[in-house]
Amino acid sequence: MEMGVKEQDIVDSALQGSRRDLSRLLTLIESGFEPNLSLQESWTIGVTGPPGAGKSSLIGNFVDYWSSRGDKVAVLAVDPSSPKSGGALLGDRMRMASADSGDSVFVRSLATRNHPGGLSAYISTMIDCLAACGWNRIVIETVGSGQSDYRIAAFADRILLVDGPDRGDIVQAEKAGIIELADIIVVNKSDLEGSEQAAEAITSSLSMDTSPPSVHLVCSHDGTGIEELIHDIENCVPESRSGLRARERLISAWDSRLLNHPELIRVIELLETGRITLEDAIREITLSEG
Repeated sequence: MEMGVKEQDIVDSALQGSRRDLSRLLTLIESGFEPNLSLQESWTIGVTGPPGAGKSSLIGNFVDYWSSRGDKVAVLAVDPSSPKSGGALLGDRMRMASADSGDSVFVRSLATRNHPGGLSAYISTMIDCLAACGWNRIVIETVGSGQSDYRIAAFADRILLVDGPDRGDIVQAEKAGIIELADIIVVNKSDLEGSEQAAEAITSSLSMDTSPPSVHLVCSHDGTGIEELIHDIENCVPESRSGLRARERLISAWDSRLLNHPELIRVIELLETGRITLEDAIREITLSEG
């Protein structure tokens, strides 16, 4: 999307501190708009983990701490999407409703829009936009299911894996791979039975790693362990994931290009009715791009 006078006015206003025009600019970015920005170094943390682990409540603690210290905190909360409309199902962000209450806090709910992996390539541009507008702490909360856990590595400098003690064998549940990406692991809900055992089990399972992530036991409701966790986050030296980061960004960009392809609906209809094969469908898409 080319930048017109109206779009440039929105960009300029957002850069000057207008929260309303920042929201409008992020909406334009979701629609494919790429603003011409002076890139700033960004500080990002991706918070991932299964639904119900308390990610939003934990992020609320981060927001309170950083904003009280004078930081400007932006949260991009990626919500599940309706398979029909593509809109966010949890757009009200009820668990973080009190967080977005001051000039130093900005919370944006994003729909996955049924994007494979749960995270779309436009998030990278959003991060650049927020950094350029002066937000020095940028938090990305994922849906917390499947490939979105991996895709977060494409956008966040550091990754925080949040889990709870009430999921059965927590270690086996995370051995699929995301635990290997985490810089820091949190067992939330330390007030519940089994939380200490869960944290000990994770620590034990990582003991053979050459550079294991730190494991924290916290309770987002009463604040237990939160300051120690934030201190660890602040002093975390992100793991080098250049290969994985580039791979996930490429896949994300490819997915976005496919989903926005002008021939996609027609090709899907042909495929659904059996008039073409899957290989034919792939050929149709790739040839039409040439």
